[in-house]
Amino acid sequence: MTDGSLPDRLARAITMAGPIPLSQYIAAANAEYYGSRDPLGSAGDFTTAPEISQMFGELIGLWAADLWQRAGSPAVAWVELGPGRGTLTADALRAMATVGLTPPVHFVETSAALRQRQKAAVHDALWHDDVSTLPDDRPLIVVANEFFDALPIRQLVRAGDAWRERLVACQDLMFLPIAGKQVPDGVIPEALRDAAPGSVIETSPASVAIAREVAQRLVKQGGAALVIDYGYEGPAIGDTLQAMTGHKFANPFEDPGNRDLTAHVDFATLGAATAVEGARVVGPVGQGAFLTALGIEPRAAALARATPDRADALAADRARLCDPGQMGDLFKAMAWTSPQWPEPAGFE
Repeated sequence: MTDGSLPDRLARAITMAGPIPLSQYIAAANAEYYGSRDPLGSAGDFTTAPEISQMFGELIGLWAADLWQRAGSPAVAWVELGPGRGTLTADALRAMATVGLTPPVHFVETSAALRQRQKAAVHDALWHDDVSTLPDDRPLIVVANEFFDALPIRQLVRAGDAWRERLVACQDLMFLPIAGKQVPDGVIPEALRDAAPGSVIETSPASVAIAREVAQRLVKQGGAALVIDYGYEGPAIGDTLQAMTGHKFANPFEDPGNRDLTAHVDFATLGAATAVEGARVVGPVGQGAFLTALGIEPRAAALARATPDRADALAADRARLCDPGQMGDLFKAMAWTSPQWPEPAGFE
């Protein structure tokens, strides 16, 4: 380790000022991780749905085009939050163009490394550091695929008869979670306050803030947002923080900045946050049910007819995206729309 490494910097900060909130640890680790590499694909640490099959992005593009047509075909902007390599948007644009939807593209991305990959896929996109600078003069169609899971979370731990915030301490360069100061009972959902010692509740203030800002824009400007991620309908007890390296699970408190840190998304909380702002909320439904409703099976069959040598691979890709034992149930889809826009497809 060099003096300038993230583990060293974090260790110095903790030694000088004391343990830090888990959310601060995750934010620092993921900023370093995503800012310094392309983490996707077989040579990276994980693979996302758009990289598994072109069908994923194409179907989302057709979902957007259908909604746009039923809304009266207004001038809109396409926005993707955390667009990875830009693959989803590139596939979606190709599908949308078949019905005349060719919107300007806006990417919300802070990683310089990933911006380069995105530029190769969608060369005329415009980039933003956050949602505050997105266009405010037209409806937005926003897609967030595996975006919210990488945002920082807080963990509240039941220690004895009190709930305490989980902090991160260190000894030399060994990081470990500890229980910090007691939090007021009022921040704990009433049904969970008497959970067993050791129980964990997760919250993501960063996710709620972004969801609310997107919802405010949809209500004011028109449009819709589609969120796809792995998660649950909370609030619930459970520690979902995980790290991935080389497509394998790892210790999230080892080697920060060189491992992808994520946590399951609480769709119920995101939905409630956007509903408060006046947006219509539909879902969540399982990713498998969502893609099936959008027509992934006939799309896979059509691709197989066009490229018979890929038939087995296409069937495997469809299964990976949709089957309950793979991504079909754990991953969920939710949409937020302007009250003035039609209800989106896929949630019947």
